[in-house]
Amino acid sequence: MSADQPTVLVVEDELAQREVLAYNLEAEGFRVSKAASGDEAMLLVDEDSPDIIVLDWMMPNLSGIEVCRRLKSRPDTRSIPIIMLSARTEEVDKVRGLETGADDYVVKPYSVVELMARVRTQLRRVRPATVGIRLEFDDIILDSETHKVSRGSKPLKLGPTEFRLLSTFMEKPGRVWSREQLLDRVWGRDIYVDTRTVDVHIGRLRKALTQHGGDDPVRTVRGAGYALG
Repeated sequence: MSADQPTVLVVEDELAQREVLAYNLEAEGFRVSKAASGDEAMLLVDEDSPDIIVLDWMMPNLSGIEVCRRLKSRPDTRSIPIIMLSARTEEVDKVRGLETGADDYVVKPYSVVELMARVRTQLRRVRPATVGIRLEFDDIILDSETHKVSRGSKPLKLGPTEFRLLSTFMEKPGRVWSREQLLDRVWGRDIYVDTRTVDVHIGRLRKALTQHGGDDPVRTVRGAGYALG
């Protein structure tokens, strides 16, 4: 799997349900991590922040609703979309889940096809480049479907790594990414790459973005990392 594939964290205490969810998400092209409890989910989020969380409500000890409340109260995790799964069908329960911070609420038993569609809907919001959406920042246009980039209507030549770096930056303009975060997003956690490699490819990206003139839009934040704009 490529490093820039979106990651879904499945949190479900029932093994069979967890494996079915993971199987179908992987078939859709997602990288999947799995947690059997709310406590394990919190640890996994801290180790490797996922793009989306599919979270069961009814779990022993730390419930899904409490996991949702905690994650949505933290500045570093509140933007992660959470799809709540629950056998609770009452409207008051759905309202409670959404008010706690869940971005979507799916009642069990659910259609796998519908759930996959809801996951993709949330993904369009947080990782638009992975679903073929065209991104724009100032005069830079990135078309993730055709894999083309232009600036001021002039085409730019980018290598595959620089393209993934630019996609990451353009999905969240202004966000400061540390070298470690960029390594995870662009190269993947399973591949060892020295953090200095990030600096090399940032340099190549800057050169590509200014090949027809114009200011360098990539900002170095001393002691923190890099940002677009």
